[in-house]
Amino acid sequence: MINKSWDEFLEGEFAQDYFLKLSAFLKKEYAEKTIYPPKKEVFSSFYFTDLDKVKVVILGQDPYHEPNQACGMAFAVKPGVELPPSLVNIYKEIENELQVPMNYRNGYLVKWAQQGVMLLNSVLTVEAHKANSHKDKGWEIFTDHVIEKLNSLDQPIVFLLWGANARNKQQLLTNPKHLILSTAHPSPLSVYRGFFGCGHFVQANEYLKKNGLEPIDWRM
Repeated sequence: MINKSWDEFLEGEFAQDYFLKLSAFLKKEYAEKTIYPPKKEVFSSFYFTDLDKVKVVILGQDPYHEPNQACGMAFAVKPGVELPPSLVNIYKEIENELQVPMNYRNGYLVKWAQQGVMLLNSVLTVEAHKANSHKDKGWEIFTDHVIEKLNSLDQPIVFLLWGANARNKQQLLTNPKHLILSTAHPSPLSVYRGFFGCGHFVQANEYLKKNGLEPIDWRM
């Protein structure tokens, strides 16, 4: 079930040729292989976050590709699942910036999503054990259109672009109402190249408050 505020946008996308081709590809993939997340969770980020209440967008690459991890929200994992290293590093940065304790046993980020944090991957599905296996199948067109839609909104939005994949979307962000913050990806391979100490969570909340919006409670 998709949040109704997204209905018109999504119906328009689903009818386009590129998405019909993507749907045919996915139907075959789900029938023949193990694909994550489960079909009913592919659009979770749209279900939990109202279009007209988006305050922050966090862009990821593609879903986690090991069993029981992917839940349709970038960087999040299903309840009870051990936190992947990137999410551990995100929690560490929040603790350092905001001086709040994080619950490292809970990586299901619905609490963020319901406050207006859109957790969007560039590609929304993946084959088991094969990172980026659904790259260039049509999802990038879809998520470009999502970002263009968000960019067009009159409400102030903070875009957090972590890593080269996310930064590639920056060219789509032209609305001066929005704040764009970019740095290295929080994965262990790059976290010390700028993610640790980036200050993005503090800066995001300060921007929201400056624009008369309720800041995000990042605690988990």
